[in-house]
Amino acid sequence: MITTWLAGLLRHRGGRIFTAALTLALAVALIAALGTFLTASRSTMTARAARSVAVDWQVQLQPSAQPTAVLAEIRHTPGIRTALPVTYAHSTGLQTTVAGSVQSTGDAVLLGIPDGYRTAFPGEIRPLTGAPDGVLLAQQTAANLHAAPGDTVRISVPKNADATVKVAGVVDLPQADSLFQKVGAPPSSQPAAPPDNVMLLPTPLFDSLTAPAKAVDPAAVTTQVHAARDARLPADPAAAFTAVTGAARHLEARLSGAVQVGDNLGAALDAARQDALYAQLLFLFLGAPGVVLAALLTSALVTTGADRRRREQGLLRTRGLGRRRVTALAAVEAGAIATGGGLLGIALAALAGRIAFGRASFGAAGLVPLRWSLIALALGAAVATMTVLLPAVRDQRTTTVTAARRSLPSTGTPLWQRTGVDFILLAVSLLVFRAAAGNQYALVLAPEGVASISVSYWAFLGPALLWLGSALLLWRLTTYAFAHGRRPLTHLVRPLTGTLAAATASGMTRQRRVLARSVVLLALAVSFALSTAAFNSTYRHQAEVDAQLTNGADVTVTQPPGAATGPDAGRALASVPGVRHVEPLQHRFAYVGSDLQDLYGVDPATITSATALQDAYFAGGNARGLLAELAARPDSVLVSEETVKDFQLAPGDRLNLRLQDERTRQLRTVEFHYAGVVKEFPTAPKDSFFVANAAYVAAQSGSDAVGAFLVDTGGTHQQAVAARLRQRLGATATVTDLTQTRAGVGSSLTSVDLAGLTRIELGFAVALAAGAGGAVLALGLTERRRTFAVATVLGATRRQLRGMVLAETATVAFGGLAGGALIGWIQAQMLVKVLSGVFDPPPSALSLPWPYLALTLLATLAALTAAALHGARASGRPAVEELREL
Repeated sequence: MITTWLAGLLRHRGGRIFTAALTLALAVALIAALGTFLTASRSTMTARAARSVAVDWQVQLQPSAQPTAVLAEIRHTPGIRTALPVTYAHSTGLQTTVAGSVQSTGDAVLLGIPDGYRTAFPGEIRPLTGAPDGVLLAQQTAANLHAAPGDTVRISVPKNADATVKVAGVVDLPQADSLFQKVGAPPSSQPAAPPDNVMLLPTPLFDSLTAPAKAVDPAAVTTQVHAARDARLPADPAAAFTAVTGAARHLEARLSGAVQVGDNLGAALDAARQDALYAQLLFLFLGAPGVVLAALLTSALVTTGADRRRREQGLLRTRGLGRRRVTALAAVEAGAIATGGGLLGIALAALAGRIAFGRASFGAAGLVPLRWSLIALALGAAVATMTVLLPAVRDQRTTTVTAARRSLPSTGTPLWQRTGVDFILLAVSLLVFRAAAGNQYALVLAPEGVASISVSYWAFLGPALLWLGSALLLWRLTTYAFAHGRRPLTHLVRPLTGTLAAATASGMTRQRRVLARSVVLLALAVSFALSTAAFNSTYRHQAEVDAQLTNGADVTVTQPPGAATGPDAGRALASVPGVRHVEPLQHRFAYVGSDLQDLYGVDPATITSATALQDAYFAGGNARGLLAELAARPDSVLVSEETVKDFQLAPGDRLNLRLQDERTRQLRTVEFHYAGVVKEFPTAPKDSFFVANAAYVAAQSGSDAVGAFLVDTGGTHQQAVAARLRQRLGATATVTDLTQTRAGVGSSLTSVDLAGLTRIELGFAVALAAGAGGAVLALGLTERRRTFAVATVLGATRRQLRGMVLAETATVAFGGLAGGALIGWIQAQMLVKVLSGVFDPPPSALSLPWPYLALTLLATLAALTAAALHGARASGRPAVEELREL
């Protein structure tokens, strides 16, 4: 019998079952896709964190340790691929004579580099010019000495006569911060910046130069063992971090305090594990509403056939079937929907991964993970069970056969409306949001030096309660409008239905709960599409803003400290192919009281031609207004918030800064006037600094020397232009482009393919909006075929019947789109604020992807139109035929 029943369902109700399975497949596919992406992104974060580190461990030897024994012990440690000793010493200065001019530096750091080091650690030393081995100068040191390969440099070493060496090449040290770290020291005592003067020497030459000093003071030379690991890391960054830090501590314990491990790999994984939690938060914030919406949509579609299903089950009971057999037949329908929707959903998830990432596993190896497949299938089975099987079980226990065969619409006001649950949810949402977005709030908390990090999951309550409360409030408003707005509704539908306007309005009043359900589902789908699209677009935009803020412009040419390059040098840079504009940027240092801060001199009239300045970078005025203030009053200065608080400044206050006068080499007091607050500025540090008028700074300091040139390439070909500038400038300046800075400043979260995730989320959002707008309305109209048939018998024309269908469609479209737009906009604002930790700097406004929103609107309207046409065509069938079937 079960087989016969299933065959009959597929033959007579196949379209309805397929539609329900298809919407259920959206829920299954969305959770499987997002879960698979989360798994793949964690693995990608771990791999990229490991690749970003040139030297995994810098093992600092204590003065009493035996280097040979320690090196042998490290090389025999499980998981170590290679280990080489690197020695450090200090020089009191370097000197060279170029073209009859003597150039000298202050203190310098000497490194003893063993053979094979560059091959073993290719990311630590990057050759720029000359030979890759031998005596090498860091790029900044070569610029300070005006030295090039082949020049002779004199090295001053304590306890030894000065030695001269010939420079073989100039190199860049991409990871100088970690290379010159104080191993074992807390972050607060780490150097603010790597040393300006660095010379790399072959180990034998280094040993001969530093031997006298080491004989007197063994601490004059320090030894590190640089190690690269090949141990397989867990896919999850948190687990990888635990494994790596545990191995480092184990090595320290095994060597009985003879070493301290500078765990560069652990530090990189520490940042990655925090980003992995942010990825999990994005999964919950952006994906969970879509999964819930797809489940609600499936439930609504299945519920539209609840009366039909109840009557059929009542008929089966009348003909002698027991309750268990009737329940088993209901389970067959639920199983058909769950199985079809589940399998189709897994296939859709794999297809989405292949389209967006090139692999069904979203960029990782293999297919959709079994764990997420089972979770998604369980979700599908739960939805089908709750919407088909449980109502049948409840009816068998509480409903008589006679009642089951009647269609009795529920009356009365639901409990949640009588108790004002929607208002309570919105009020609680507002309170939680205010607390979450307050001062000192951190969604992801990663205390320094603590192995575990935590997530403030309670912050989810704000957006979640807003979403739910808004849906219930829209339901309340929609049902109220239908219940008490019959007269205006009659006037609105009269152009479509003519003399049946009053009857149509009355029918919509009776069907207000069905229509309210369609309106709310459409609104939730539209709000999901809008909030997700707005967040993802804002995220992409702010990631680009962060990169440009750090680099300064598309390409930035930074002059070495002490260089006297003037702004006129920008003309030569402007002649390079691909350059649209070159903007000089002064970089000085100024004392405010006893505090030394960076000072940036800009041309207010042209600075925005090379870089973008957002209003969010400033306080006390917008970007345009404060730049105009700098231009109108040259002695104006923009100050950081911290300095404003420390010195109790008010707009217009005089602020005396001490700058170095390049003519006398002495500090002189220069009078400025406080004009506003600057929070962020291109190339500036994130703490305290000043922004002033470059012409005024040059006049007061006696020098127009430029610290950097901001090069605008029109947003394209940054790498090519940077390469041309490096070829022209050689080692005399540092050239960075936006693409390499984007990779450097972007977290491992931004480095994973969020663009692919965005395409998946937005694709599902369009499908859900179309389903909510079209499928629910179409099935609702199908369920009211009896109403249309009766209206036909009473004399309604085909034009009036089409008008009745179009009236319902227009009502659902207007209410759903308007409500969804409002809910989505508020939801997006809340998401961006609550997830502020993802953004650096925070956005000044939402970035809306208008083309995608237009596509969503068109898809929704198309689905509504298709549903209306289907309903209009069905309403034209002969009334006798319809009534016989029903």
